[in-house]
Amino acid sequence: MARTRLSEGKPYVTYTLIGINILVFLLCVAQAGFGDPGAATIFSSGDLLKSDVAAGEYWRLLTSGFLHFSVMHVAVNMLSLYILGRDLELALGMARYLAVYLIALLGGSAAVMLFENDRALTAGASGAIYGLMGAMLVIILKARVSPVPVLLIIGFNVVLSFSLPGISVLGHLGGLAFGAAATAAVVYLPGLVLPEGRRTPQATGRVGWIALGVLFVVALGLGIAGGVTYDGLTYIR
Repeated sequence: MARTRLSEGKPYVTYTLIGINILVFLLCVAQAGFGDPGAATIFSSGDLLKSDVAAGEYWRLLTSGFLHFSVMHVAVNMLSLYILGRDLELALGMARYLAVYLIALLGGSAAVMLFENDRALTAGASGAIYGLMGAMLVIILKARVSPVPVLLIIGFNVVLSFSLPGISVLGHLGGLAFGAAATAAVVYLPGLVLPEGRRTPQATGRVGWIALGVLFVVALGLGIAGGVTYDGLTYIR
């Protein structure tokens, strides 16, 4: 990995992701007549439900991560994205950071598709944000800084996920696992597979991107597999 410390620049990807999430939320609110955003066609066309994905609507594995149920839902997620994303984006670089974010998002969707209740309706950026928590833990470990603060934050949020009703625990855990794995692939894998004399920036970057590509395909494939193997009851909206 070429970057394990903060580099110069602005976290434009984080700002863009926040902007997209807020814009989509406002469009849903407007389409619902400034009422429940979940009643908007935009929302129902992009949320995550097993039976819909089983019908071939695989885009929901991605689009569900940009939809939110309420003002509080989107506000908490976007604040978390702002806090976590700024430093992570500067540490990983824009492209790698975006890749980690999307892999975590798809990993959360995959966990929902494989293990969640058939009737569960899932939406929100939380899976991707938990992935950023996992990414932060890996970066801290690589920097040889005490991981205790990050572990406490992760532990607190996991306990909160189990404690509050209506929270997609599986989506959070799936995102956490894939976000940590994607970041580990960038910061640790090149050093493990490349001989010391071949650890050039180009070689380490290539190994990292190959690993990210594999994880992206695995996360997407698991989500699709959850739809293909779905045999539950048809859910009528």
